Amino acid sequence: MFASKPRAFNVGPVFLVCLFASTSWLLVGAQNNITNPTEVRALRAIKGSLIDPNKNLSNWDRGDPCTSNWTGVLCFNTTLDDGYLHVRELQLLNMNLSGILSPELGRLSHLRILDFMWNALSGSIPKEIGNITSLELLLLNGNHLTGPLPEELGYLPNLDRIQIDQNNISGPIPQSFANLNKTKHFHMNNNSISGQIPPELARLPYLVHFLLDNNNLSGHLPPELSRMPNLTILQLDNNDFGGTTIPNSYVNMSKLLKLSLRNCNLQGPIPDLSSIPHLGYLDLSSNRLNGTIPAQQLSQDITTIDLSNNELTGSIPANFSGLPNLQKLSLANNSLNGSISSSLWQNKTLNATESLTLDLENNMLANISGSINLPPNVTLWLKGNPVCINDNISSLQLCGSQSENENRIQSTTNSIAGCPAQSCPFPYEYSPTSNLSCFCAAPLLVGYRLKSPGFSDFISYKHRFEEYLTNGLNLDFDQLYIDSFAWEKGPRVKMYLKLYPVFNASGNNEHIFNRSEVQRIRSMFTGWLIGDSDVFGPYELLNFTLLDIYKDVLITTSKSGISKNALIGIVLGGIAIAVTLSAVVTLLIIRVRLRNYRVVSKRSHASKASLKIDGVKSFTYAELAMATNNFNSSTQVGQGGYGKVYRGTLADGTVVAIKRAQEGSLQGEREFLTEIQLLSRLHHRNLVSLIGYCDEEGEQVNIAYQSGMIFSVIDGRMGSYPSECVEKFVSLALKSCQEETDSRPSMAEVVRELEKIWQMMPESDTGIPESIDTLPEKMTSPPYSASSSMVKNAYVSSDVSGSDLVSGVVPSITPR
Repeated sequence: MFASKPRAFNVGPVFLVCLFASTSWLLVGAQNNITNPTEVRALRAIKGSLIDPNKNLSNWDRGDPCTSNWTGVLCFNTTLDDGYLHVRELQLLNMNLSGILSPELGRLSHLRILDFMWNALSGSIPKEIGNITSLELLLLNGNHLTGPLPEELGYLPNLDRIQIDQNNISGPIPQSFANLNKTKHFHMNNNSISGQIPPELARLPYLVHFLLDNNNLSGHLPPELSRMPNLTILQLDNNDFGGTTIPNSYVNMSKLLKLSLRNCNLQGPIPDLSSIPHLGYLDLSSNRLNGTIPAQQLSQDITTIDLSNNELTGSIPANFSGLPNLQKLSLANNSLNGSISSSLWQNKTLNATESLTLDLENNMLANISGSINLPPNVTLWLKGNPVCINDNISSLQLCGSQSENENRIQSTTNSIAGCPAQSCPFPYEYSPTSNLSCFCAAPLLVGYRLKSPGFSDFISYKHRFEEYLTNGLNLDFDQLYIDSFAWEKGPRVKMYLKLYPVFNASGNNEHIFNRSEVQRIRSMFTGWLIGDSDVFGPYELLNFTLLDIYKDVLITTSKSGISKNALIGIVLGGIAIAVTLSAVVTLLIIRVRLRNYRVVSKRSHASKASLKIDGVKSFTYAELAMATNNFNSSTQVGQGGYGKVYRGTLADGTVVAIKRAQEGSLQGEREFLTEIQLLSRLHHRNLVSLIGYCDEEGEQVNIAYQSGMIFSVIDGRMGSYPSECVEKFVSLALKSCQEETDSRPSMAEVVRELEKIWQMMPESDTGIPESIDTLPEKMTSPPYSASSSMVKNAYVSSDVSGSDLVSGVVPSITPR
């Protein structure tokens, strides 16, 4: 070990800066292309707090997170300033995980996306997540999380989206959330959040979607929310605002597209919302609103007006006629009177995919002025009105009971005209991307949901949606196929999509997506890189499912015609050759190193005697141990491949940096002495200067094998390994390094012994890894669930190292 101190610098904080500047020069080679150790420890703690019945995270015990492709762990492609790789995303969507979120998440200091959507996590949200200042997407929806929202989340300066909907979160919204100056999306619906909406949230400059429906909010609606300059969706349904009124200031929300305040215990008049230029969806139903409906003309973009289940009086305004995009007008269960003008439907021209529903049930409407003949695709409900006494009206079945099912499911059959039935080999199917050819392809399967759509009938917007999504994904229009869709409570639209490889009429057809395209499309969904839509609103990804055929795409992009059996033979042969060559090279290296060790040992006294450098002092081990409190871990300031660096204080008060070579280090005594001589000649204002060294107490990697410590020198990135095989391998290596020729085995003997060791390895380590998922022949509902057995999870690494080595009779050792 050696000690050094700064030249012409004061001790204290300035000293520490200089210390790190010098030690980084020594450590940069050791840190290259490995994950930051703090983040590795954090990931292991995160796994330890989770319950993983499907063993999706089984490879988190093997190798390095970034270089070994741990499941769901995505890293930056290059090292950062500290020389380490860092975790960029934690993508654990829909993996059937339970347990709790570990506070160690806060140590992933460079994380941008934290995704635990659609699992079964319980417990509270750790406040330590507020330490991840780089975080952009916090995605925790679809779990069983409880407890309050931590104040610390309000201090995430780069947060774009917070999704905690569909949990059991309770308590108030922290006022600190008013500091989220970059946040665009608050999705906190379907929880048990209580208390008043903080008026301070009005100062959020970029908030677009504010979804807090289905909670326990109380108090009043803050008028200050109208100051949000970019708010497009305000959705607060199913809360209790205690009989307060809708603030008149809401008419000033110039960018508002959707206002949904259904069942919020509101009373008073309906504000005049005609000044909102692009309002497309208005739902104020199931409140106690009274007075007349404002007579001013609403936006031409309006698709839905639902004012049902209130205490409204007066007549139906004429301004509801002539709205070109209107799909639904519901005024049921009020006290409206007077006539129904046929202009509501008479001037409506609808194409085959458009529809209009007029629900006027249970009012006091006496008659219809104008023609009672309804155009195609127009539905009128009048039950419970005096007008139904008229025989002419009742004969038109306008006064019957509704049979509409909100949870209706619509689907289509994927068949191509003129193609033979079921002639595509499984799992291929006819792709609708070609109208003129029977093209077999393997699709990507996506579960997708519109969380707050701006319409009431999807059919008329289907084509527009397909254009929106394919443009957002940078795909051809025909590559998207909507397999089915269904309306759910909310209202929301849940759908299952199929994405097909592109069809090329020239004959250069790709029947599957290549690896890079799969990853690109997946990242578009998981990173919320598809642009927002005024009509379709926010979306959520339910699952991204890969057919089993894509497991090979994720491993290699080779398009050769090699058969699977031939490929397996090539891989196995390659492994055998690689192991043999590695063993030979290792034996040669060990032989040279041991020879050098003996030479250095013989010269050690001469080397030390010749190491007489002016200004370089020889310290005792006791002096340096005292300076560092016996090398206490609290004094450690750095670590490299050859040892650790400690901050110490000598007996005379000098603050020093002490590098201590550790056992198992590749640095031998000769390298140690050479480094001392080199550092004694280096003098620079940004480098600490060498003041001395110590070579006592056997500090220079004891011989591990002789001391029974052989497993301490095994690289931790190897994961688990059979101890008996390692012992035989090391014994063979040491025999090959004997000084006398007759004591060393021949190369033929070495190869035979290596083959025996190879045969001792557990069978699971010698084969080609299979897909983690096993699949039944039929898919269950939902059709594209991540647990379906015909699929392979997109985030599961195909690591070949032996996680199964602990089973069987061969014991396994986990390296220290």
